Amino acid sequence: MAKAPVLTPRADDFPRWYQDLITKAELADNGPVRGTMVIRPYGYGLWERMQAEMDARIKETGTQNAYFPLLIPQSYFAREADHVEGFAPELAVVTHGGGKELEEPAVVRPTSEMIINDYFSKWVQSYRDLPLQINQWANVVRWELRPRLFLRTTEFLWQEGHTAHATYEEARDFAAHIQQHVYGNFLTEVLATDFVSGRKTAKERFAGAVNTLTLESMMGDGKALQMVTSHELGQNFAKAFNTRYLSREGRQELVWQASWGSTTRMIGALVMTHGDDNGLRVPPRLAQIQVVVLAIKGEEAVLAKVREIGDRLRAAGLRVHVDDRTDTPFGRRAVDWELKGVPVRIEVGPRDLENGTAMVARRIPGGKEPMPVDSLVRLLPAILEEDQALLLAQSRERRESRTADVSTIEEAVEAVGVGGWARIPWADLGEEGEASLAEHAVTVRCLVAADGSVPEADDAPGNVAVVARAY
Repeated sequence: MAKAPVLTPRADDFPRWYQDLITKAELADNGPVRGTMVIRPYGYGLWERMQAEMDARIKETGTQNAYFPLLIPQSYFAREADHVEGFAPELAVVTHGGGKELEEPAVVRPTSEMIINDYFSKWVQSYRDLPLQINQWANVVRWELRPRLFLRTTEFLWQEGHTAHATYEEARDFAAHIQQHVYGNFLTEVLATDFVSGRKTAKERFAGAVNTLTLESMMGDGKALQMVTSHELGQNFAKAFNTRYLSREGRQELVWQASWGSTTRMIGALVMTHGDDNGLRVPPRLAQIQVVVLAIKGEEAVLAKVREIGDRLRAAGLRVHVDDRTDTPFGRRAVDWELKGVPVRIEVGPRDLENGTAMVARRIPGGKEPMPVDSLVRLLPAILEEDQALLLAQSRERRESRTADVSTIEEAVEAVGVGGWARIPWADLGEEGEASLAEHAVTVRCLVAADGSVPEADDAPGNVAVVARAY
């Protein structure tokens, strides 16, 4: 009899495959409160690598990290009407503490526009204090009715950036810079994930923003996932918190603002973009373990050789793990590392010692072949870069081959129904068409200009709506 597959095949049941992989690759478990999650060490290691890569890019913009409280006075949420209306259904509110009812309930942070703007109003006095660019890495709570690990959880981890500028143009340009040069660069260069960059419609815009920019990626099943967003806030929060500065001309002016964020949803995106029926495939530039060196047998000479190979590869700048747990069957260990998506496995046994070779298995394109041990330091960096590029190419090819240009709502629904995206002129769709698509669980993911760039306005001539079912 054929052995049962380790994971439910994606073609049979994509959601079950996703859940199987999250569990068996030891990324996360469900938490004790519905909608929460425990991120396991291997999953958290992926998040740490994402943090490091994005944090470096954020700091290159001149933005500094800070931290603000988890508990926010409920009264703050009454200051910006659109914002409170948008978040009201998701709020978790603390009413008691220390055995007593609180004088004022406190909201568990769903986002930090309110509390950060309260402090911006204290910190900004003159044009010399601008631009003020703050980022924080934190957790947030949004009460989720239909949770799914990493994609939609009641509590999740993220970074949120908040800035104040002297002019509308500065705030607008900074939001666009974050979208392209921080998030877009990270997705392309590290996560090896293709995306469409555009602006949200008024219906999909962040609560309290005047414009929301988004990067949307296609998952393995053809659905869209909003990867990151960057918001132009205009002066809405500045008015609510009276955040003013003394201009060079001696006038009191309201600041202009932007905010932007990315979350642990990116781990879910990694799974659904690059995973296959054998498990994860982690882009080499992201992987906390780029190469795992496995001892096939427990002989001292074999163990010595795998440790030597590990040391030589680490010295060459690769992130390496030596697996010398020979009390666990080799086959089981190989399957576990395949599930975890480590880009390269180097397998060493007694015969390899005799031949001066090691068996090199490449997770991303698949296949294995023997290579001289003395050549590994020279060959592996190029192999890892080749596999990084392959993942990006596959992600892009999926999106391009499964996106249809259509002219009617019916054609759009049909294209989405077979597991793809559709592009339809916004002038033909409009807000009424957007509402009609919603009846089929199809949303406008973003608006793009005819040349594929980000349009300057919702109603700019030639705008195209990218529509899909989404997570």
